[in-house]
Amino acid sequence: MPDAPNPYLPLVYRRAFQQQDPALVQVSFAIAVLDKYRGAPAFSLIRSDTVGRIKREGGWTIDVGIGEEGRTVHACLFDLMNALPPEERDHWAQHVVSLPLSQHFLQMRLAAGSCIDDGEARPWE
Repeated sequence: MPDAPNPYLPLVYRRAFQQQDPALVQVSFAIAVLDKYRGAPAFSLIRSDTVGRIKREGGWTIDVGIGEEGRTVHACLFDLMNALPPEERDHWAQHVVSLPLSQHFLQMRLAAGSCIDDGEARPWE
């Protein structure tokens, strides 16, 4: 039986949208994002059943939620942008997971003025 919908998700995004603040926006990652830090000197990883923390001693700390029965972790966009040093951001970006997204839409967002020819324009019914 699937889990019940998370009642906090709409609240988090409603607040982010209303306050025009990306601090609460969640980004999800494959659990493999943590492999780099497991057992590495100067890093500690701790967790409970549903939340965790990755810490570089004397450096950065990021708190994460644990989702999908431990297959993913998620964190606030604000924390990712502000806590992670630039040299760590590419590593995290390589492990992003999400719902299926339109490749063409992402291409359009990355390159303004992109011409996407993927079918005739039509009313959305």
